[in-house]
Amino acid sequence: MCGIFGAITLLPAIALSGRLEQVSRLLHHRGPDDTGLWTLDNDAHRIDLGQTRLSIIDLSPGGHQPMVSADGRHVLTFNGEIYNYKELRIELQRLGCEFRSASDTEVLLQAWETWGEECLPRLRGMFAFAMWDSQERRLTCVRDAFGIKPLFYANLKGGFYFASELPALRALVGEPMTM
Repeated sequence: MCGIFGAITLLPAIALSGRLEQVSRLLHHRGPDDTGLWTLDNDAHRIDLGQTRLSIIDLSPGGHQPMVSADGRHVLTFNGEIYNYKELRIELQRLGCEFRSASDTEVLLQAWETWGEECLPRLRGMFAFAMWDSQERRLTCVRDAFGIKPLFYANLKGGFYFASELPALRALVGEPMTM
């Protein structure tokens, strides 16, 4: 179990940074082994992707997230497990892909780079992830067909927000927490 979160907003960096730290703390119980945040702040908008990691498959720092592709085009934040990642890895290696880690996260990232959305029917597992494509300037959020790994989102004026848990989403959006 890991925690993922992110946003595409028009908010200035200072307005969102405190929220990101709070969300990371709220999701810490989902992934106490590592925390990561990737941010792109440009003239049009700000993109933040984050993850709290529970290390299971690749315990090394090579599985750190959000994970950025070798060419920098794609950024992935991922929660779950791809059960057939070893088979996909072999297939991708035959196609010329090189790997820096032993993680299923990197296999997912390479699969997306190789096949795009066509990789989705190939995936066996339980997962939720968000993939930023800097060339297309598009965020794609995906959840497994059965919804085993949660992915809550809000599309509000001023931004699109997502998180693995509703309290984290509410904190990201800036709503007061009620218990």
